Amino acid sequence: MQEVYDFLKKCGTYYLATVDGDQPRVRPFGTIEMFEGKLYIQTGKIKEVSKQIQANPKVEISAFMDGKWLRVSGKLVRDDRYEAKKHMLDNYPSLQAMYSADDDNTEVLYFEDATATFSSFTEEPKIITF
Repeated sequence: MQEVYDFLKKCGTYYLATVDGDQPRVRPFGTIEMFEGKLYIQTGKIKEVSKQIQANPKVEISAFMDGKWLRVSGKLVRDDRYEAKKHMLDNYPSLQAMYSADDDNTEVLYFEDATATFSSFTEEPKIITF
């Protein structure tokens, strides 16, 4: 999982896909952290992406960098603990103008039953599960 985290962190922007009814939705994200051995993302509970994840927690991330791409598929699980939110916001100080670890909007979610696949045109795919 460390390799997945390192790639996404270095990449800076990745794309998160959710489902909205029968319509796929994809948007750029930039928050990625490891906390207590789990891979976390962050959003706001008032956003449509949060509502989509709560309705169907199966998501996929896609990222590209240096001729390699990564896809991470799995389930996102909400973690409402103050400590998890604080960890994320401490590592993304720019978000502290919009979010707080003790507000009712900040949402951090971790991957469960995830499969990450690193691919390129020159190497065999590398699969990591966590």
